[in-house]
Amino acid sequence: MLPLPLEPLGTLPDANGKPLADIQHSSAHGLLYVQWFGNLTGREVIHVARNYLTLEADLHYPLLLNDKRHSTGDWSEAMEFLEYEWLPQAMQEGLRAVAYVFSPDMHNQLASLEFFERVRQHLAIQLFYDMPAAWQWLRTQSRPQRGVAPVAR
Repeated sequence: MLPLPLEPLGTLPDANGKPLADIQHSSAHGLLYVQWFGNLTGREVIHVARNYLTLEADLHYPLLLNDKRHSTGDWSEAMEFLEYEWLPQAMQEGLRAVAYVFSPDMHNQLASLEFFERVRQHLAIQLFYDMPAAWQWLRTQSRPQRGVAPVAR
């Protein structure tokens, strides 16, 4: 887990009542942490993204740690929504950097790479395979930046 205290904001269930995403935050670091679970679909990703926007409108945190290590699935049908609706609203509310921790699932990774390519033109985003590296990078993103480096290992 992360070397900082996180406070829970809630767990969003999927259509069957199983955990879909757990959302926590650190007000001291301006961080929202979203941990995903299960086999994701585009509809589920959009559901969580809308809930994120509601939280971001209240909190205005600049940092998002998006953890997909415990999820699978191809959610690429959510891409248009994420690029043209979610991203502009999230940035308007204060989002400045995203640390994205990969799922081990290949279908999920392909959708994640597409998301990365769409987002990197607008804000700082970096892909990771582990949480410590993701948190270390995210801590350095205290002001608006553009451009990214290749996937960190």
